[in-house]
Amino acid sequence: MSHDTAEPPPRTAAELLRTWEWVHLGYLLFVLAQPWLTPHPAPWEWPLAFAVCAITPVLWGKALHANGSPRRTWSAIVPMAVLGTLVTPVNAGASVLFVYAAAAGGAALPRHVARLWFAGLTGLDVLTTLLSQVPMPHRLWSFMPALVLIWAIGLLEIQQRDRRQQTENERLRAAQAELLAAVAERERIARDLHDLLGHSLTAVVLRAQLTRELIAVDPERARAEAEEIERNAREALAEVRATVTGWRRTSVRAELEAARRALAGTGVVLRIDPDEVPELSGPVDHALGLALREAVTNVVRHARASRCRIGVDVEGERVRLVVRDDGIGGDGGEGGGLSGLRERITALGGEVRRDGATGTTLTITVPTGVTG
Repeated sequence: MSHDTAEPPPRTAAELLRTWEWVHLGYLLFVLAQPWLTPHPAPWEWPLAFAVCAITPVLWGKALHANGSPRRTWSAIVPMAVLGTLVTPVNAGASVLFVYAAAAGGAALPRHVARLWFAGLTGLDVLTTLLSQVPMPHRLWSFMPALVLIWAIGLLEIQQRDRRQQTENERLRAAQAELLAAVAERERIARDLHDLLGHSLTAVVLRAQLTRELIAVDPERARAEAEEIERNAREALAEVRATVTGWRRTSVRAELEAARRALAGTGVVLRIDPDEVPELSGPVDHALGLALREAVTNVVRHARASRCRIGVDVEGERVRLVVRDDGIGGDGGEGGGLSGLRERITALGGEVRRDGATGTTLTITVPTGVTG
């Protein structure tokens, strides 16, 4: 019979760092060294040394768990400094408490406040040196290292704190950029799906209506229309799948072929100028392809037109797509499809103009230098 044992979760970097900082309490051995090295220590020296070694870890742990809060940090480092001031004159090793107080202050206090705190600890270290009962040169061997380490370790903690803060800021910026990218991608997919489904489903509906009317009068043509409906539906399904995965790319040439089929099914005569579409870069070709799809969909749905003319030309550093019909025109409000089209083209540095005076003319211009 076997028993499965769950592995403990991996420890975070903050937990490992906090564990490592407990190792620094090993310097409290200097407090115990004072009565150990004294030939004839007073009866109270050992209890005092053990009391300092017992109290300091409590204050140090409180400082570590302050989580950067200045108020909690002060509640730990001030008692630590007071304890060091009271004990150091009779036990030079207790000057290490000033170093602990500097390290904890540097890790949590604002930079200018921390430096003032280091200066205050330096003053306490000098004062306790003058008041110390420890004979020379043993007194200096304990006080001088503390004098240096107050600043060395304190400034190092400030530097490490700033580095941690910078790393956290970079992580937050990266997370924010990732979130914005995800939102932008969702909006792109939503616009593309709107354009795609609006066009494809409109063509399917119109052909389905035509097929229903042809069943009784022209079964062969009805069969052909039904096959075209099936083909359109399969193409739409494939493009929806590609759009969701972010792989779909379209082109002006592909959309011109789709426009021929869609307009032919509604009896609209299509003219394309010129016959050959100029070579376009990938992003421009894709953007204008989607724009052409939306424009043709609007002609099929709303224009009630008999003729439609599509033109693509390059003028200097800009490429222009013009879709013109002889339908009802008008200056009504823009629907979601046209609004999405305008948003997409504007993001590329392009422009969308709509004129409904005589029929409807949609003019889209995009810089030829768009990349991505």
